[in-house]
Amino acid sequence: QVQLVESGGGLVQTGGSLRLSCAASGRTDSGYAMGWFRQTPGKERVFVAAINWSGGITYYGDQVKGRFTISRDNAKSTMYLQMNSLKAEDTAAYYCAARIETGVVSTRSASYDYWGQGTQVTVSS
Repeated sequence: QVQLVESGGGLVQTGGSLRLSCAASGRTDSGYAMGWFRQTPGKERVFVAAINWSGGITYYGDQVKGRFTISRDNAKSTMYLQMNSLKAEDTAAYYCAARIETGVVSTRSASYDYWGQGTQVTVSS
């Protein structure tokens, strides 16, 4: 079992920055992949970014490439999402996820085994 807790969300103006964190606890000694997804009311969860265990492989959704950076610190069992140049369309609940059975990165939400409770990001214009 893995527990994931997101933090760092909040209200920011257009063009601003936020850094989200995802702290993992429980079975954190295996080489698992992690990812960030976001969701707005009435819509499906959308892929944002993903990272493998070592951090050497990262994927980004087209809508955030060049603005967001995913990273992780395995010594702290924590993953991060640095979000710069935020736009109103980035407003969403952001969820972190862990793929325990494999360290292979995936952009599909169905590939992930554990999810956090989400943190709200609101970008005002």
